[in-house]
Amino acid sequence: MPASLPRSPRSFDRDVLAAADAWGAGRWGVGVVDPDGLVAERGTRDVRLPWASVTKLVTAYATLIGVHRGVLALDDAAGPPGSTVRHLLAHASGLAFDDPMVVSAPERTRVYSNAGFDAVAAAVEKAAREPFGVLIRAWVLDPLGMAGATLEGKPSQGMTGTLRDLEAFAFELVAPSLLPAPFLAAATSVAFPGLRGVLPGFGRMDPLDWSLGFELRAAKAPHWMGTRNSPRTFGQFGGSGTFLWVDPDARLGLVALTDRPFGEWARRAWPAFADAVLAAAGP
Repeated sequence: MPASLPRSPRSFDRDVLAAADAWGAGRWGVGVVDPDGLVAERGTRDVRLPWASVTKLVTAYATLIGVHRGVLALDDAAGPPGSTVRHLLAHASGLAFDDPMVVSAPERTRVYSNAGFDAVAAAVEKAAREPFGVLIRAWVLDPLGMAGATLEGKPSQGMTGTLRDLEAFAFELVAPSLLPAPFLAAATSVAFPGLRGVLPGFGRMDPLDWSLGFELRAAKAPHWMGTRNSPRTFGQFGGSGTFLWVDPDARLGLVALTDRPFGEWARRAWPAFADAVLAAAGP
């Protein structure tokens, strides 16, 4: 059955979500969650669309579940020489953006890498002796009721799913049930502090803070999250025009699923949208 979240009693001005009507997407949906469930949503819930790099969050979560279960360890060797599972999750392995070519020594700079996430999935697969698609289904998608979500391509970018699925995953990140909350809190703290790099779509950042699979808001500018987001906010956006973030200080998650590729429209619209949602959610 598709995921069906409980309804949160949180007071929220749902009219702020109407701003997404002007994004110019043909199909889209937005949803807000908190620890009690679904706060508000707007748009289409049941259309399956590509998640692009938001897939990395699910891949990272499956990897963290594998670590918590003892299937593998964060400091196991994985990827290029000198790299570990931890390096791959934090985009600190030195692998290039979209191929397994080494462009830096591990832990020298933050190189955002699709190849790194494909490599970490291969490491999980090897340790568990099961295909990664089977593992991600058994460890994440099925337990969370994400019936519309499927890994159809690479673990770095190949997930498709519905707004329901994205909301269910965001709810797990706000109120974790598959991992202990302290474990997730540690995993969403900055890994290898001080590394600089390039944030796709936004340019060079120094530092470019990242955790174990999740980008951190920190003090980056410009950025796709809002100015009201706390520095501890973590998430990811994708080239398909989709994003997910969770603000642990506000105890709130926001997701957007669209069919309009990321571009200048998103750079303008998403930060203001985030600020309006946080304001509407209150303290």
